[in-house]
Order: sequence, then structure tokens, then C-alpha cells
Amino acid sequence: GDSVKGGGGDSVKGGGGDSVKGGGGDSVKGGGSKVQSSAGTEPEGVHVAFIGEDVEQIPSELVTKYGKVARRLDLSFNRLSSLEGLGGFPLLQELILDNNALTDESLSLPPLPHLHTLTLNKNRIVDTGRLLSSLLKSCPNLRYLSLLGNQACPNELMGMEHDDEDYQRYRYYVLYTLPGLMFLDSRPVSTAERREAQRVGEYMRVIRPSEDVFQEPTKKKSSAPSGYTPLPESTDVAGQHRGVFGQCKYVYYGKHSEGNRFIRNNQL
Repeated sequence: GDSVKGGGGDSVKGGGGDSVKGGGGDSVKGGGSKVQSSAGTEPEGVHVAFIGEDVEQIPSELVTKYGKVARRLDLSFNRLSSLEGLGGFPLLQELILDNNALTDESLSLPPLPHLHTLTLNKNRIVDTGRLLSSLLKSCPNLRYLSLLGNQACPNELMGMEHDDEDYQRYRYYVLYTLPGLMFLDSRPVSTAERREAQRVGEYMRVIRPSEDVFQEPTKKKSSAPSGYTPLPESTDVAGQHRGVFGQCKYVYYGKHSEGNRFIRNNQL
């Protein structure tokens, strides 16, 4: 059944699982997605959440309906392996992409000049330098970045082989590349850390060998024997050996090392 209420704000609720509320703000919810705005006429507060839907790419309906007005987009807990369609959100200020399947190859960001917050926690990002180069071009006003739970972020969450020094070197390199950051991962950027990053960050990049280095070389197939031999054919026949064995009567009196070949037994 449907219900309609009046007063400070109207609410309409249907059996399809969707709800719309009016008054101080509008919200639309259905199928796991939720859209909120702080005021019906002010697009500044439009928030779009599409969480836990197991999609591998951004739905085109989401782009068509909310792309021009969304300021905050939450696509966490999906299976995103592509960001195709993200260019349809040109006014984004916050982008949440936690717990997806984004890799170095698939993480291609369109120009997002207004974006100041980006979280990419728990994806499959390995190459820090490649990601930072993309962010430097696409997100010039980025202030908050979080990469926890990726191989590109070498903290203890990724294994006990990483220590505080590994993580600090990573922070220096990120802050050197993106000097405008005010918050990285789980803590703010201090003035002293920013100053040190500008001094040493250029040398803190970790170079990772390609996957081919760790692959075992393929063994060459042995070619079939050609049958060639430098020896006369007669030597291969049993009973026709022509070698000679005897004693050498030559005595070498020189001082060079090759004379050792002619030392007699009684001279040893």
C-alpha cells in the first residue's frame, strides 16, 4: 500500500521499496542505491551511493540520471574493474572506490578538476608511480588520498615484511609527487613531513621488476642429433682402432711450464 503524509515535509512510500522524502532534503532509495541532496534547488549537496551491488562497471543509468548534479559518489563494495562512465560526473568533489577490483591498468581517471577526496582502499593497485602520475594530471585539487590495503601502500596491513620505515618512505614519495595533499591514508600531513618529502621524496620511489623476471625461462627443446662427428668413420667400428701406445724417449730440459708434460716418473 502507499502512504502520504503532510506537514513539515511530505513523504511518499510505495511497495516497490523506493522512498522519497521532501522538506529539508530529498532522498531516493531503491535497489541498494541512495541519492541525497541538502536542498531541492541546491545541487551542492547531492550525494550518490551505489554500494554492494556486485557490478563490474558504473551503470549507465546512474550516469544519465545523476552525473550532472552529483558532488559525492560512493561506489564501494562492488566488483568494479573499470571506471568507464566516470567522466559523466564532471562536478565530483568526493569519490569513494573502496573494496573493488581496480588494477593499475583499469584505474584510468578522467579529468576531475573539483575532486578533493579520493579513497581507493582495498583494491589491486601495485604501481604507485603510475597512479600518482594519473592523479597529478586528472585531479589537480586533490587534498585527501587513501590507498590502504593495496600493494602500492607498503604498511603492515599488507604483510609483516613491511615496517614503519617502508611506509614512511612511501609517504615521502607520495607527498613529493602530490605536494597539495593535506591527509594521506590514516593521518594528516605535518609541516615537517611535507618539508622532508620535498627534500628526499624524489629518491623514495620503489622500482618493481616486471613479472617476466620471476618467470622460469623456457627450456629449449634439444634438437635431434645430426650424426656429425669430427672423427673418421673407421674409429667408430669395433676392432679397427689404430691408436698406438708406447714410451716416449724424449726428455725436455727447458724451463717453461709446458715441460711438465714430459716429466719422468723417477723425477717426481
